Amino acid sequence: MIHIVLYQPEIPQNTGNIMRTCVATGSFLHLIRPLGFEIDDAHLRRSGVNYIDQLQYKVYDSFDDFQMQNQGDYYYFTRYGHKPHTSFDYSDSSRDIYLIFGKESTGIPKEILQKDLNHCMRIPMTSNVRALNLSNCVAICVYEVLRQQDYGTLLFEEPHKGKDYLEREE
Repeated sequence: MIHIVLYQPEIPQNTGNIMRTCVATGSFLHLIRPLGFEIDDAHLRRSGVNYIDQLQYKVYDSFDDFQMQNQGDYYYFTRYGHKPHTSFDYSDSSRDIYLIFGKESTGIPKEILQKDLNHCMRIPMTSNVRALNLSNCVAICVYEVLRQQDYGTLLFEEPHKGKDYLEREE
């Protein structure tokens, strides 16, 4: 399974977008406190989470708490990483893959990153910006994992209008 881990997210709209991405991709979301917002229907719906009832997620009090409860392959996204996100082999869909992202203002703490430098990575970009938006980073990375896994059970056709929607004259 693919797991998205948000370390102390601050912006509810980003988390709302990430929640939607998790539902769309069948990924599990892990949130590590403190959070910069309340987790309740009113706040989440305002952040664009229309599918909250289909979201698989869990909230943890600390990164240590998260680590004690979750085993698998950890990948850390940081602007200080030296490897591109595409340089890893995520193709084994039987493994639990944890894509870990830091808070919008400061990222993942250095002391966490230093424990696993071989799994620190970045999304390549120009020197004109510090980082991409958090929800964009999550989408880019989760779809790279899915691409390597041939998209698992995701649909290649829109399920509501029908397979031949574009070909039909109306």
